[in-house]
Amino acid sequence: MIRFVTKAAVLTAVLFPLVGAGVAGAQSQAVDEKTGPVSFANIASVRIGSADQKGGALITETQRSPLLPGQSKLGTDRVTVPKDDGERATFGGHYQIDLGRYTNGNPYPAGVASRDHNVVAALQATTVPTAVAETSYALRDNWQDGAQAADNTVLVLEGAKTAVDCTAPSKLTGTSSLTRLWVRQGGGLGIVPMPGGNAGLELKNLRLGPPGDITNASRDTTLSDLKLTRVGAFDQLIRQDGWRGGDYTAVAGWRVEITTHVKDAAGTALQDVLTNIVLGGVSCSVPKGFVAKAAGSTGGGTSATQAAVPTQVPAGYLGAAAPDTGGDGSRVPLGIGLLFGGVFFGAVALLLGRCRKSGTD
Repeated sequence: MIRFVTKAAVLTAVLFPLVGAGVAGAQSQAVDEKTGPVSFANIASVRIGSADQKGGALITETQRSPLLPGQSKLGTDRVTVPKDDGERATFGGHYQIDLGRYTNGNPYPAGVASRDHNVVAALQATTVPTAVAETSYALRDNWQDGAQAADNTVLVLEGAKTAVDCTAPSKLTGTSSLTRLWVRQGGGLGIVPMPGGNAGLELKNLRLGPPGDITNASRDTTLSDLKLTRVGAFDQLIRQDGWRGGDYTAVAGWRVEITTHVKDAAGTALQDVLTNIVLGGVSCSVPKGFVAKAAGSTGGGTSATQAAVPTQVPAGYLGAAAPDTGGDGSRVPLGIGLLFGGVFFGAVALLLGRCRKSGTD
């Protein structure tokens, strides 16, 4: 069994230590680590640039279900993305995603309470993998320089909940719901109906800037288009290599696609910047032939409790600099953070691969 533990920070290498022999000897695996039932839960991740442009990404700590019945839960100290200067450097510093409980000004509309999130990946006593992510999300654009925290908030998903359950190969469920959706359109935050099912919501010309500084960009002329949809495929998640699918996989989450049309004070187009955000990304997977154990067969009922060894895929950075979308060279300095984060963590990934190989020999 492998234990994943980290604190995400620039230039901090985190290895995946093997569980101590005493713990491993006292426990047996209920499921296969590489092919067995598994679930994952992530509260928020960000990618700059489209997939084919190979932009950089910041992925927060991802919970993975343990190999024995139990659960792995995100710590309550994660209340924002970014949470420090290292994470802020990876996508420019303008955007801030609040994750329910706020500590530096209230970014939510009146009546939306400060609350702790609940982000859990679990293996039930029946060996059925499940995952849930629930909280209220607020996307701020601090480039707008509002007097109050809420003045910079552009989007709020109040009472958002995503969940997956893989009871059997023929019984996979993934749901994404919310209480209310708030959007700033031309003035204050207002409630906007969210279509059900696979239908998405598209909004044009929002007062929302790029994720990072761009030379000569003007707040008065720069606007963004935003599309909000439910995650419907595994490849739509923004995930680390350690986050795997299976023969049968269920997914859920909220996907925010932002296209920022950056202009100067005269209204001349400088460039477009694409930002993808996934909020509450969760998945569960089971192999072919999977059959859940009978309820109570393991002596623990069907509920999962905190695992003796919580499992967590570390937060990290992927990719290199933000892609060039044209222009005269007056581009986004946000690529600098992505470049150093990508190069460093690429080296770490190679080291981790060697450690994994030697740990399984």
